Amino acid sequence: MKKKELLFRIFISTLYLSAFTFGGGYVIVTLMKKKFVDEYHWIEKDEMLDLAAIAQSAPGAIAVNGAIVIGYKLAGIAGAVTAVTATVIPPFVIISLISVFYGIFRTNRIVSEVLEGMQAGVGAVIASVVYDMAAGVVKEKRTVPVTIMICAFAASCIFGVNVIYIIVVCVLIGIARALANKRRGAE
Repeated sequence: MKKKELLFRIFISTLYLSAFTFGGGYVIVTLMKKKFVDEYHWIEKDEMLDLAAIAQSAPGAIAVNGAIVIGYKLAGIAGAVTAVTATVIPPFVIISLISVFYGIFRTNRIVSEVLEGMQAGVGAVIASVVYDMAAGVVKEKRTVPVTIMICAFAASCIFGVNVIYIIVVCVLIGIARALANKRRGAE
């Protein structure tokens, strides 16, 4: 596939995903997986999990970070810029329109109830993402990733540990494991 065609497909795909994704970055991760792994077969499932982890770990919006890492993986810097541009356009336009009509939307009971109803759908999509990602880790039957996943869940949901601390600890564990694997490979 030619680079221009690839960039165009990246642009259209990320624009579409961004335009029709409600509920934030965690929702777009599962849709990116469906588009780029299941439909286009541009990225492997395991690699998508790694890219999603990078997007979640980096500062900023997960949707934008996901677009950056996927765009860069597929087409280098031009792919990252293309994907980010396409990802940012729909929310920018929508928020601009909403800000113009904010006074009307704020007091409209129907709009308020529609948004409240969408929260239930967003919860279901996030649960689906968690299930898909956890199932992939558990299927590998590797004890360290499963243990990290269980401990991170317990730390956050049971003990109320700030997510930032959990991410930092997981990054440190990942770095330590990568260095250990590199040393074993060098021997």
